[in-house]
Parts: sequence; structure tokens; C-alpha cells
Amino acid sequence: MNAILSINLVFYLIGIIVMLVAYMALRDHSNPRRYTTALFWGLFGVSFLFGDLMLATLGKSVTYKVTGTGVIIMAVLAGMNWLGKGSHADTDRQQRLAALSRLGNRIFLPALTIPVITVILTVVVKDWQLGAWYLLDQKNLTLTSLCLACLVALAVACRYTRSTPLQAVRESRRLIDAIGWALILPQMLAMLGGVFVVAKTGQSIQAIVNLFINPESRFTLIVMYCGGMALFTMIMGNAFAAFPVMTAGIALPFLINQHHAHPAALVAIGMFSGYCGTLMTPMAANFNIVPAALLELEDKYLVIKTQIPTALLVLVCNILLIHYFVFP
Repeated sequence: MNAILSINLVFYLIGIIVMLVAYMALRDHSNPRRYTTALFWGLFGVSFLFGDLMLATLGKSVTYKVTGTGVIIMAVLAGMNWLGKGSHADTDRQQRLAALSRLGNRIFLPALTIPVITVILTVVVKDWQLGAWYLLDQKNLTLTSLCLACLVALAVACRYTRSTPLQAVRESRRLIDAIGWALILPQMLAMLGGVFVVAKTGQSIQAIVNLFINPESRFTLIVMYCGGMALFTMIMGNAFAAFPVMTAGIALPFLINQHHAHPAALVAIGMFSGYCGTLMTPMAANFNIVPAALLELEDKYLVIKTQIPTALLVLVCNILLIHYFVFP
């Protein structure tokens, strides 16, 4: 189905922004690692901006090899700590705070605009057409709606702050410098989850459980499922990536088919157990490392250390909920 605002346009927009960030990093002489920083974000932006072109001209095989090589180079740059930041991250702090205080509660309007516009577009505008063309990409409705909502929020923010979209890119670069390589970790981990699914890791876990765990021990299986969801989430940083692996390996063959657990309740609490792992891992960078960077905490793992007791307590509660309420 043809769409005016397709997911490809969203990718192109992301690519343009990232390439602008790379260009700004290259021009920033206050950054002691400006060349490697620009290379890192340039490689990241290339996949968004030129991915379709490479597929059309080079074919899948060559494109995948080129992209994979770029990912390896990015991993080396990040692992060798060759990403730097300019002095802009610490300058004009008082001026920014003063400007924000003058806006008062209006500062929240752009942020509130994003979910409101996204919901309106997803619910009301989803079926709008101009001839044979849909307004929004029907296969990626939420993402395209979110992108359009962000553009509206940007316009609102520029209206209230009397600034320009280019300044928004500069501020994006300031945040990117503060966050660093952790910004792209969710995308990398999502791909790792896909690799685990293709490799049939769930079936391997099922075979291991059959070897070492008594399938008749329901409580042990529950502990394995909830603990496994938390552990795999800690490894992959994403409960959605851990979910198909642990559900296919333990929940479906043992707890549902053998012990007749209520499927909806079981997997819902299982997913919640995965979120317990999210609270305890630096791999969930957008939840745990990014806030520490934005708050300029001296200990970048302080958020995780604070959340661990709560996460463990909730995990125990999830195990008990499944044991007492999910089975007939």
C-alpha cells in the first residue's frame, strides 16, 4: 500500500539529522576526538540515509557486508573510548536554565504534544487517503505517526522558544555527546534478539530444561521462567527480545501445555519479570545509562544500584503470583 509518509522517509529524516551531528562533530575543534566521533556518527547515519540506495545498486549480500563492517568499526571506536565531546556540553548552562524558567509550564507543551498527536494520528487519521495513496504508512502506523508528532512538537518548541530547527539539531548533538555510544545500544540489542530467535535459542533452552530440571516440578519451572526472563533481559537489554526465547523454551512447552497455566496471565507476568532485569543492567542504556549521563552523575551505574532491591523484590512477587494465581 502506497503512503505519502512512509517509514523510509522517517529513516531518511533520522539519517539527515545524524549526518548533521557528524558534520558538527567534525567541525568542533574543542573535541579532542572529533575525527573518530564524526566517523562513528557518520557510519551510523549512512545506514539510514543510503541503505535503500545500497540495496538497489549493490544487492543484499554486499550491502549486508558493508553494513556489518560499519557496525564492527563503530564497536571498535566505542570500545577504545575514541568518542569525545566538545566544550559546548558545559557552556551556557546558566543561560539555558534561565530561558527555561521564563517559559514556565509552557516548557512541557512540546513534550505533551508528541503523545497527543501520535494518538490522534493513529486512531483518527490512520485511514485517510489521497486517491490511491494513504497519508500514513499502514505497515508502520505508530512509527510514522510518532515521527509526524515529533515534527509538530518541534514546530511548537520553536514557536515558544523563538529558535530554529538548526538549533534543535545543535541541542541534539549536545545530548548525543553527553550520552555517547549508549544512544544506539537499543537498536543493536534489538538485532541481537532477532539473531537469538533465528538461532532457535528457545528450543535449546527447552532441551537444557529437559536434561537438568524435572518437568513435573512446577515451582522450579516458574523460577526458571521468571529468572530466565530477567537474566536474558539483562544480557540483551530488552525484555521484548528475551520474551520469544524464554516463552518458546519454558512457558509454552512446560507451563502452558503440560501444567495448563493461563496463557495470557502467565506471559504478562513473565514480561513483567523481564522488566525487572531491565532495572538491573547497563545494557538497557536508554533507561539506566542515559539518565545518569543527562543528570551528570559521577557514578554512571548509580541508577542501577538504586533500582536493584526493588527489581529483586518485584521478581519474587511475580514468581509467587504465577505460582498461586495462574494455574487452575
